[in-house]
Amino acid sequence: MSEPTKAEGTDVFRSGFACLTGRPNVGKSTLTNALVGAKVAITSDRPQTTRRVIRGVVHRPDAQLILVDTPGLHRPRTLLGERLDSLVRSTLTEVDVIGFCVPAPDKIGPGDRYLARELASVKNTPVVAIVTKTDEAPPERVAEQLMAVSELGEWADVVPVSSVAGYQLDTVADVLVSYLPEGPALYPDGELTDEPEQVMVAELIREAALDGVRDELPHSIAVVVEEMKPREGRDDLTDVFAELYVERPSQKAIVIGTKGARLRDVGTRARTQIEGLLGTRVYLDLRVKIAKDWQRNPKQLRRLGFYD
Repeated sequence: MSEPTKAEGTDVFRSGFACLTGRPNVGKSTLTNALVGAKVAITSDRPQTTRRVIRGVVHRPDAQLILVDTPGLHRPRTLLGERLDSLVRSTLTEVDVIGFCVPAPDKIGPGDRYLARELASVKNTPVVAIVTKTDEAPPERVAEQLMAVSELGEWADVVPVSSVAGYQLDTVADVLVSYLPEGPALYPDGELTDEPEQVMVAELIREAALDGVRDELPHSIAVVVEEMKPREGRDDLTDVFAELYVERPSQKAIVIGTKGARLRDVGTRARTQIEGLLGTRVYLDLRVKIAKDWQRNPKQLRRLGFYD
C-alpha cells in the first residue's frame, strides 16, 4: 500500500469518511464523541448500544473528517442482529479509511480475531488499528496490547488512544485524515452530525433507559419519538412524546420500576440531555409498550425504524 501524502504541513485540504468498527463495547461511540468534541452518539457499558450508522463531523483547518460510528460487528442471533451486521458490512465498503478499535485492558479474543479476518478481506481501503481505553490499563499492558494487535493483521497504522483522558486524540485524527482524498468540505462549517433531531432525542432516551438495567434488557429496548414540537404560544418549551418498546411484560415492569420510580428517573436524565441538545426546556412524556419479539419480527422492525 502506498503511503498517502500527509495533510498536515501542506496547503492540501482533505475530506472523507472514516468508519470506526470493532466488536461491541470497545469504545467506538466514546471515541467518536471525543474526536467531534460533542455528543453525537450515545454510549453505554452495555454491548451493542449503537444500532444505527451515526456520522460525526470533525472540522479542521486542513480537513473535514466524517466519522461513521457503526454497531459492533458480531455473529448475529436475531433478525435485528442480521440487519445490523449487514449495515456494518455495507458501510465498510463505502468509506476512505477504517479504524479497527480494540480495547487496551482486554485480552485479544475470538471476536477480535474474527473481525481482523473480515477486515483483511476489505480490499483497497486502509485499516488503522486503534487501541482504545488506554486510561484503563497500565503502560506495560498497553504496550502488550499494541504488540498483540500488530500481530493480528497488516495495518496501515497502529495508534493507542484514550477518549476519556484525551490521550493521542489529535494523533488519531491526524492519522485518519492522512488517508482521506483531497477535496472540499462535505458538510457546512459547524455542523457536527447529520442525524435528525428526532432520532437523536430517541437515542438519548434509550441511553437513559439502558443505564443500570439488567443484562437481559438492553437489546430489547427500542424508542420511537411519536411527536416533537414547540408548545403552542411558547418558544422556550418543546413537547416530546415518546414510546419505549420492550418484548415482554416482565421487561416492561423492569423499565417502569416500583411505582414508576425507574421510568421517572429515566425521564429526568433523558430530559436534561435533550434540553442540552435542543436548547429549550422540554416536557417529556414517556410511555412503555410491549412489541412481542420485535427483534425477530420483520413487520415490527420496520415500524421501529430498522429497515431491510
